[in-house]
Amino acid sequence: MSKICFFDTKPYDRTYFDSYKEQFGFEIDYFEPKLNADTAIMARGYEVVVAFVNDTIDAKTIDILYEEGVRLIAMRCAGYNNIDFKAAYGKIHVVRVPAYSPYAVAEHAMALLLTLNRKIHRAYNRTREHNFSLNGLTGFDLHGKTMGVIGTGKIGRIFIDICKGFGMEVLAYDPYPAKDAGLHYVSVEELCRRSDVISLHCPLTKDTWHLINKDTLQLMKKGTYIINTSRGALINSEDLLHAIKEEQIGGAVLDVYEEETEFFYEDLSGEIIKDDILSGLISMPNVIVTSHQAFLTKEALNNIAEITLQNIKDYAEGAGLPNEICYRCTKLDHCDKNEKNRCF
Repeated sequence: MSKICFFDTKPYDRTYFDSYKEQFGFEIDYFEPKLNADTAIMARGYEVVVAFVNDTIDAKTIDILYEEGVRLIAMRCAGYNNIDFKAAYGKIHVVRVPAYSPYAVAEHAMALLLTLNRKIHRAYNRTREHNFSLNGLTGFDLHGKTMGVIGTGKIGRIFIDICKGFGMEVLAYDPYPAKDAGLHYVSVEELCRRSDVISLHCPLTKDTWHLINKDTLQLMKKGTYIINTSRGALINSEDLLHAIKEEQIGGAVLDVYEEETEFFYEDLSGEIIKDDILSGLISMPNVIVTSHQAFLTKEALNNIAEITLQNIKDYAEGAGLPNEICYRCTKLDHCDKNEKNRCF
């Protein structure tokens, strides 16, 4: 096995994967379409598919891939909520990149907050038109404010360190608190009531789906800012839009959106966006939306390419798969892999 097919290819993908493919001894065929049940047939003759978090890897897609000879899906990302693992189990191994650069995502979250708070995006557009007025550009000091962080994995803890550097007080929530981290853990409800800014850094599960909704939004202080650089469906977008229109929420910065698959990573500048909620959020003066770009640093792209290809090499050589996940992994704290350190 030396040939790999790669779905949803972007120019930066080619740049970084091409820089490593000879080192690992692979040939890569790059396909522009996203992976789904309609495009899975393109993987015929390949044993390995490289996919992304916005691909649709449901049971139908998996069945087609398996019939065409695919035995490994290598996710070039950390997220995997788009995969039907139960359908894949026993047929196709699934590996991912669990950590590529937590600094990239944490720093982007703070960059978004600073941009929204200090109205940098508006000031940039004004001065390009020679408008040097300061009216409407007033922000607030982060120093002394309370940041609520939901999710204290690697990214969440790095973001907390950044917040502490600004002199912020930090409240944290996580169903699995980090031991000896010195963090002040509280309930979701208390975090919502006390925080001036809330930042989401948790995975999307059945327990975190729409964690931010009309009920939790009503608990928040009037004027609270919300940051989401994790997964779009952590927030009920319709509820958020309503809370912004009612001025319950002071602003939001979103690098993800729950229905982003058909929009993000694509140039739709000449088209009408038919998603009224996304259009409504983008139209708000106190909302900033970026296109799932928090991971996009040179360091992260290097790590993604190198770890993805190492995952594939491990599979090709019959070695253990330390970055493999299956439906049992998503239900338990650990997965009892077989003697080859594989899920099956």
